[in-house]
Amino acid sequence: MPTTSAAVSNLGALDAAHHLHPFSDMGKLNAAGTRIIERAEGCHIYDNHGKRYLDGFAGLWCVNIGYGRREIADAVMRQMNELPYYNTFFGTTTPPTVLLAQKIVSHAGPNINRVFFTGSGSEANDTWLRMARVYWAAVGKPSKKMVIARRNGYHGSTIAGASLGGMKYMHEQGDLPIAGIVHIGEPYWYGEGGDLSPAAFGLKAARELEQMIDELGEDNVAAFVAEPIQGAGGVIVPPEAYWPEIARICKARNILLVMDEVICGFGRTGNWFGFQHFGVEPDLAPIAKGLSSGYLPIGGVMVSDRVGDVLVNEVGDFNHGFTYSGHPVCAAAALENLRIIDEEGLVERVRNDIGPYFAAGLQSLEDHPMVGETQSVGLMGAVQLAESKATRGRFEDRERAGVEVRNHCLANGLVLRATADRMLFSPPLIITRDEVDTMIRTTRAALDAVWAEAKG
Repeated sequence: MPTTSAAVSNLGALDAAHHLHPFSDMGKLNAAGTRIIERAEGCHIYDNHGKRYLDGFAGLWCVNIGYGRREIADAVMRQMNELPYYNTFFGTTTPPTVLLAQKIVSHAGPNINRVFFTGSGSEANDTWLRMARVYWAAVGKPSKKMVIARRNGYHGSTIAGASLGGMKYMHEQGDLPIAGIVHIGEPYWYGEGGDLSPAAFGLKAARELEQMIDELGEDNVAAFVAEPIQGAGGVIVPPEAYWPEIARICKARNILLVMDEVICGFGRTGNWFGFQHFGVEPDLAPIAKGLSSGYLPIGGVMVSDRVGDVLVNEVGDFNHGFTYSGHPVCAAAALENLRIIDEEGLVERVRNDIGPYFAAGLQSLEDHPMVGETQSVGLMGAVQLAESKATRGRFEDRERAGVEVRNHCLANGLVLRATADRMLFSPPLIITRDEVDTMIRTTRAALDAVWAEAKG
């Protein structure tokens, strides 16, 4: 039942007075008022006025199994009654922590057999950065400390995570990036490919890595980090030539390959992990989000045997960790989440059924005069807005174009995200074909409205 108008007003006032939101202009937000979400079920969320929205973004890329799964609530309650908390410091662990580590690596392939737990994806990115430097020092190459990342990549918002990410607007606050992190270009063919074919551009973008290694000196470079598919940067799917060339360069030049699976992991791409979709093997892989479908906060780093064997056998104490590393209640929620994904065949469903159906729906929008291209892998997709389809010409005010399409969708009960002039989709893995149809139909109506306004 919707909250009473008096209670709604009070919540809004309290929020404005006391709650600082992430990534928000608080003056503008307080003036506009906060949208208060009260409940959710399946692929839908409901605000405190009773309005229902189809969540085309799975919360924040994370609610893979959908909302309202009683099984997770029951698993959490059982664990809270049995052992609500204990740490994993000082030679201790808890049963769900151990079982979760085993479950995760059972889907990761033969060369990844260990997990270090964190509380979030941002913490996971901080963790692997330290881990990589400790690894190289242990194998007698202490000068290998630099990390190469990508412009427009996203790896969290802690000091290290925001530095690893390539978002200029984040770097402008807090004197970022910190020392030891540099950036190369992104594999964004539509925006930066020029006259090159996607294949040629993919190789060109990948070979920027080799050029940067030469500039820095191979003996100074610890790792290259990137998302398999850029998430917050715009769901940018790299050309097919890109990842094999990146993997070749990392191997040939003896640097660690780190693939940030925080968004792509746990079925989003139609594989358990994004690196499997592209057929490459990372040395380290931060995880979070879909690990628990957002029901409780938990993250980690999957560690290859190359790195893990050194940490176990040669490092001694790895002086890093968090109070909530491997939290037993969060681990219990994640274990139940992975059981559901397994038993309901959601990864296979995304790969073979709903993912292709979603891709076809997105592609149907390519006949729209405002759409330059669509891209998708599994249930992760983007619609690129364009003012001129023939020339890949883009709107002068890219931010405004995306926000207006997003706002039209929101007004009509569909939650999407806009990154500049790209509309981003990341629905729960349980979404039905009828719900995909609704998502595409609502998006087309929004495109029609914004295009008419732009040309009217």
